[in-house]
Amino acid sequence: MEMMEDVVIVGAGIAGVATAVALKRVGVRALVLERSEGLRATGAALTLFPNAWLALDALGVSQAHPHLCSYNDTGFLHVGDGHGIRTIHRKALLEALAEELPVDSIQFSSKLAVIENEEQGGASIVVIHLEDGTTIKSKVLIGCDGGELGGGTLARTGRTSPFRAVCCARELYWFLTYNGDNMAGDPEQIQKQVLEKYAEKFPSSYLDVVRHADISTLTWAPLKFRQPWGIIFGKLSKGNVTVAGDAMHPMTPDLGQGGGSSLEDAVVLGRHIGNSVINNGGLIVPGDMAKAIDDYVKERRWRAAFLITGSYLAGWVQLGGGKWWMKFLRDGIFYKYLLGRISGLVHKDCGKLPAVSFGDMDHSSKKD
Repeated sequence: MEMMEDVVIVGAGIAGVATAVALKRVGVRALVLERSEGLRATGAALTLFPNAWLALDALGVSQAHPHLCSYNDTGFLHVGDGHGIRTIHRKALLEALAEELPVDSIQFSSKLAVIENEEQGGASIVVIHLEDGTTIKSKVLIGCDGGELGGGTLARTGRTSPFRAVCCARELYWFLTYNGDNMAGDPEQIQKQVLEKYAEKFPSSYLDVVRHADISTLTWAPLKFRQPWGIIFGKLSKGNVTVAGDAMHPMTPDLGQGGGSSLEDAVVLGRHIGNSVINNGGLIVPGDMAKAIDDYVKERRWRAAFLITGSYLAGWVQLGGGKWWMKFLRDGIFYKYLLGRISGLVHKDCGKLPAVSFGDMDHSSKKD
């Protein structure tokens, strides 16, 4: 079977689904390919900072799903004007984003086999071959799955984060980050190591949470990131192909910016593609689209590099130990001079999507 699409997005994570929503808002249909059988709910709590809420406002999601940004009694509050901090379930955000798309926008169980380019009428078309024999031709390809299209080798931090949830009257999430990148794979052993080795001096309330955790949900993962110079000097796009989210800028969780930066990517990419489509009367023109994608990369490159660097430094100094020189770096330099500047990164406004004056067009029927 052969299909023709204007835009194909690989990966139905936060970046992928949010980008599809952004493109829908500017009148462009996108097909999202997801290798899993359904929306992935890996991970538990997701903390959204002001920049994330501003991006959700731009996508129209926070207005359409007010339950995501209402007050609760957990201490994590979202102020109604978009400036606040709140922890929500990753799955709840994914479902809210997916509900903004037509039902056929996400194609599950779609595993990539080969991606190649083909010249068609003087324009470069991306040809995607799936393992089930399906061939999809697309004018634009956006990789939002680090496992499929993320470029470059990730660096190890030497730190690990085991985490998950306690299920009771409400869901309570906990996590722990420690130096070292090895831990037992058995959930009972993970729990035992946390209690007896890594958190033995923690407050009793924290230890009680760990003791009562549903051990079937306990996981761990070594923390990895993309080195910032790989973002600054690396190739993040090629013609009509680019990356977003974790495929572009995987980072440590120390600033809580993984999800927020992915939402920013969606808005910025949607804005540049939308402006190109509007300027061409509702058409996707491959030559102009390559420029739009290049402009998106230029806008996101340095911010992504700063977020990666800030996240890594925040985690490194907090787990640096008690030696005198590390205390000096942590208390005399980082907390005193750098933390405020790094924290300011979470107040970034990624902007709005362009208004579409030509209506909700289905560009799939249009020809270049």
